[in-house]
Amino acid sequence: MSKLTVATATMYDLSLAAAEEASRLGEQSGDIDHLLLALTINEQVAGQVLRLLGVDLERTRAAVEQQHAEQLASLGVRASPPGPGRITFHERGDFEWNDRALDVLRRAAKGRKRGDAAAVLRELVGEGSGLIEAILQRLDTTPQQVRELLDQAERYPSPPSGTFDGRSLSGSGAAHVAAPVATVWALVSDPARMPEWDLGFGRVSDLPDAVVAGSVWTAHAIETAPDGKPQRVRPDRQRARVTLVELEPMVAIEWTTTWPDAMTSNTRRTRIELEPAAGGTHLRIRQAWERTGSRRGIPPLRWVMRPLYTFAIWLQISQLGASIGRAFR
Repeated sequence: MSKLTVATATMYDLSLAAAEEASRLGEQSGDIDHLLLALTINEQVAGQVLRLLGVDLERTRAAVEQQHAEQLASLGVRASPPGPGRITFHERGDFEWNDRALDVLRRAAKGRKRGDAAAVLRELVGEGSGLIEAILQRLDTTPQQVRELLDQAERYPSPPSGTFDGRSLSGSGAAHVAAPVATVWALVSDPARMPEWDLGFGRVSDLPDAVVAGSVWTAHAIETAPDGKPQRVRPDRQRARVTLVELEPMVAIEWTTTWPDAMTSNTRRTRIELEPAAGGTHLRIRQAWERTGSRRGIPPLRWVMRPLYTFAIWLQISQLGASIGRAFR
């Protein structure tokens, strides 16, 4: 991917995770501690390095809370801040980075720097306020250890992303979930729990008696957004048919989604692979849009639109991984 694409994707992922973490405390502005929290659940090398050093989400949340409490105490403020609540960002939608967090993000994409999560982490641990260094010390590590492990990890190239096949538009991505494989599997393999992690669906019906390859159920479009506003859904997109294609317990699940009332719509094929990772579960997510037979005769305008479609697939993969991770935060 180009530097612009990498930097944009990284900014999106980190901003979403940071906004969710900030919303747990009723905050709408992101600082460098929120950026560190976002990096602990990032699927790129930066997140893997932090988790290998023991800098995972729960421990970092506790370290950030302790650091802020100590700073307030040094100013003579002894009042206990309100405890964390649930993630509410998707209900409120307001978030912006403060100046020093934005400065870190901008420096990570400046000059020859790639703008990926590793570049952001390097800039973050070198940030001059001392806040991140103090938090890392509480987590029994140092900025120097983070940089050294990043150097080691980046010596090895990443594996190719892969696709389903050459006949469909497809893409792949990864996500980190702060929960063990068995817990994540219980969520993604249960059709009844689909609305907990797929933001497009509000409820399911026609549930199968047994969940096996070939099982089919109906998913209904969400009618009310998390902020309480009614959703406008095209009549032909109000219900979807979900067909389970493959089920390998604790390892992989794959399904297709079609819209029976929209006969010319693409089939969406999704596959999630799970494996244990430091601090939780690593997800590899693949998605393809498979054209229906009735659309194959359309002039090749789709090739002009391919970059837009590719971005849309990446966005769906990113949102899916974030939603599954959010269910355990």
